[in-house]
Amino acid sequence: MLAGDPSYTAGVSRGPFLSSDVAVVGGGPIGLAIAWRCAARGLRVVVHDPAPGSGASHVAAGMLAPVAEAYFGEHELTALLTESAARWPAFAAELTEASGADIGYRTEGTLMVGLTADDLAEARRLWAYQLGLGLPVTPLRPSQLRDREPALAPRVRGGALAATDHQVDPRRLVPALRLAAERAGATVVREPVRRPADVRARVTVVAAGCGSAALTGLPVRPVKGQVLRLRAPDGGPPGFRHVIRGYADGEHVYLVPRDDGEVVVGATVEERSDLAVGAGAVLRLLRAAIDLLPELAEYDLVEAIAGLRPGTPDNAPILGPLPGRPDVLVATGHHRHGIVLTPVTADLIADLVTGADPDAIGGPFRPERFVVAAADATASPFRPERHVAAGPGEGFGASGDATRSAQ
Repeated sequence: MLAGDPSYTAGVSRGPFLSSDVAVVGGGPIGLAIAWRCAARGLRVVVHDPAPGSGASHVAAGMLAPVAEAYFGEHELTALLTESAARWPAFAAELTEASGADIGYRTEGTLMVGLTADDLAEARRLWAYQLGLGLPVTPLRPSQLRDREPALAPRVRGGALAATDHQVDPRRLVPALRLAAERAGATVVREPVRRPADVRARVTVVAAGCGSAALTGLPVRPVKGQVLRLRAPDGGPPGFRHVIRGYADGEHVYLVPRDDGEVVVGATVEERSDLAVGAGAVLRLLRAAIDLLPELAEYDLVEAIAGLRPGTPDNAPILGPLPGRPDVLVATGHHRHGIVLTPVTADLIADLVTGADPDAIGGPFRPERFVVAAADATASPFRPERHVAAGPGEGFGASGDATRSAQ
């Protein structure tokens, strides 16, 4: 336990870098949740971020989708997603009590649908895989789909229900996490960290999204995603309740309804690092969305925005000590899963900070899986190491926060 450690010597910081037990670099949902958990355990915590919550979480749809996001060959990641999703009900209740804020947590479930025969065949391949993992997927006939969501297009050929895939509103989640962390005693400093050595703390946690690459040398790359936000006419709620994830003439799209009338439509997947919004991307997303839910043609288009997911070579997060530096912990690379993985990441990192026995579920995601050669203890601890080549990812609905530029 670091709190009260007699070997800790407080010093006078220069500028914004306050002395602390734990310095968290990154003020997205991952960083703020870690700060909250650590502060609640009695540690002195400082979060460093010039614009908390302005990265990928500001763009993300907030789907908590361990079932719908279970993809071929990602068995360990699926287990982590499932575990974290199981923690979300208690996490949401605790955060709501600690912050006094509504975070938009909803539990209606997710409908996965196929518009055409080819779309349905593609979707069924994935559902069969998910069912083979023992995940709760309930196939539905077209009539059963429309019993649940009458607004679905008559052309929809079939679908399935993932009842345990829920949602939260990231634009409400981040302020609530910041408030809970500050009420627990954490301090948020709105300044960038250009070198981890600049912070004054016994333990540094790097949770800076895409900015983590420059800070640690780990293979975290930006994966661009473009997202639209619509609003139901006349200020009313959307005409559907479930999250809808669909295939429409080969185009993947998701539709996330909010209580306030907003509908989030996403998302593109691009191996690019710019934040431009393209007319072609808007066209493809709107066409697929309206093909599945025709009433969306009457909604207002209120925002088109792009963000950068922090991707890794295996599309899984990086969680644990930086090789050769046990005082530097990494919590990044969450790609499309940052929101759903927030509870388990915060618990795993807080346990490592306080010296508790690490949860075995975090073992496959340690940073050393990307390091070819052992870190030289005498070299700069943040020197980039060689790593395996990066590969593409999918989805954007649950991405972790990513800095808009390297910090």
